[in-house]
Amino acid sequence: MVQVVQAQNIGLAYLEERFSLQISENEGFFTEWLENLPSVTNLDQQYLDRVKANFLSLVKRPPILENAVKMVVISPLLDLAGFYREPYAIATEESVEITVEDAEEIVRGRIDVLVIKEQFWLLVIESKRASLSLLEAIPQALVYMLGSSNTDKPVFGLVTNGEDFQFIKLIKYDKPQYALSDKFTLSRRENELYKILQILKKLSQVLH
Repeated sequence: MVQVVQAQNIGLAYLEERFSLQISENEGFFTEWLENLPSVTNLDQQYLDRVKANFLSLVKRPPILENAVKMVVISPLLDLAGFYREPYAIATEESVEITVEDAEEIVRGRIDVLVIKEQFWLLVIESKRASLSLLEAIPQALVYMLGSSNTDKPVFGLVTNGEDFQFIKLIKYDKPQYALSDKFTLSRRENELYKILQILKKLSQVLH
């Protein structure tokens, strides 16, 4: 009998065992978040200052649930990165189902936000309520990224709880490998949304 496993209940150990997923130790594996980042305009910075202020104001009255994180933080970033316009498409609550080879298991879940370009999955976004750690979001995002049909192109992920942000890169070639960016946070004095927007703009150029 086939067993259904919910993506939100999966940890990294499960992915390593069932999908042979490995973290890359190669420093050159994930350089997209570091190198040749586009600039952000003064208007972008002003908008992002308001986004940060809005979020920090909301967290004074918890709980800040997942939908609020998407509305207040994720939506403005996607807008400024240009993902609401051609050649991109946005899907929300996209269903994913992955069959585990050599095991009677199916992993199911729903992607919060999926950015598609030229029919390729470009960016998987998993958002969590403000009180949750990104450590809970990373395995779930990786499950969805493994569900992509991209075999010769990387898939990128972004996990966030509104306060903290981290990017993921996955390449599936032979055995799937992934790497993480540093963590960005709104707890610092400088507005790290500027850097997050720069990285999103850089990722938008990857499939050109």
